[in-house]
Amino acid sequence: MSLTSARQDRPELRKAIQEIVDSGFTGVTLRVNDRRGAWVGSAGLAALGESARPPVDGLHRIGSNTKTFIAALVLRLVADGAIALDDPVAGHLPAFDLDRNITVRMLLQHTSGIFNFTGEHHEDGTTTPGIPWQGRAWVENRFATHRPEELVRLALSKPARFAPGADWSYSNTNYVLARLLVEQVTGRPYAEEMHRLILRPLGLSGTVVPETSPEIPGPHAHAYYRYEEDGRERTVDVTRQNPSWISGGGDMISTTRDLHAFLSALLGGRLLPAPLLAEMCTPHPKAGYGLGLFVQETEDGGTLITHNGGIAGHAALMYGTPDGATTLTATLNYVDDAGMSLAAPFQKATQSLLKEVFGRP
Repeated sequence: MSLTSARQDRPELRKAIQEIVDSGFTGVTLRVNDRRGAWVGSAGLAALGESARPPVDGLHRIGSNTKTFIAALVLRLVADGAIALDDPVAGHLPAFDLDRNITVRMLLQHTSGIFNFTGEHHEDGTTTPGIPWQGRAWVENRFATHRPEELVRLALSKPARFAPGADWSYSNTNYVLARLLVEQVTGRPYAEEMHRLILRPLGLSGTVVPETSPEIPGPHAHAYYRYEEDGRERTVDVTRQNPSWISGGGDMISTTRDLHAFLSALLGGRLLPAPLLAEMCTPHPKAGYGLGLFVQETEDGGTLITHNGGIAGHAALMYGTPDGATTLTATLNYVDDAGMSLAAPFQKATQSLLKEVFGRP
């Protein structure tokens, strides 16, 4: 166990992260900031076949936590008057011939109805495939470059799930469009705007917008993917990959330290004006999704603000109280597969951590 502690040992947290490793994950790092101070620890392995534990401040792919960063970036532009939440997106991105009823707010809240380019799972149990992101096909093509416009056009070639604003459905396409929207209204690259308005002001030196780079530029744990080939099981190190296949849906890299700093600043009112933060934290009734984050009720009537994410053997957790005073940020590395065999242990591990840190599931 690798451990640093501001004021105290937390045996219950050490036990919780060891249980995550025992449930099948390769490694885990955890950072908790609360009234007792700061606690950081890691368990398991940074890489299969080696003995080192995951670096407690290592860099890590954060998957869909990227969406919270992009939502905050768009809302900063709203605060600056560059765009309005209820603007029709088509007016800013005319090249895509979008339904003119789709607004900026609908992108951020997943109510646009636009097909998810990574595929859709329907209520009747059927699926409509999108871009390959699992199995041998993805592993062998993981260094290919995909332009954001390509991903959007793939999505728009499929029927919409519902009329704009009529329902809720999680779609990575919404956040690729939000990324393109940032570039259109500012005239500057998305990565540059993310640094100018979010990363630099908050001092998030460990957070990276990788674009098409396959590298993780610093100490990191390794991610793996398992698939069958000619009846034999293969496990491949997929830490290096070109994340342009997911783009604004989940391509960013960060650390537990930076995720804490970002979430506490956001919820503490240091990033957005109060009215826009309130908009961000107002959940859609179907899924509890605000603008780029989930607003979850706990069993005892409390509230947690969160977004989690996973991407091919890397996952990240981000939870906070509404005032940002208590946060839990974590990263996990593991062996992924098409059956997502660690999905149930992932949910169980999350619940265990929430109970230890916030006193409630």
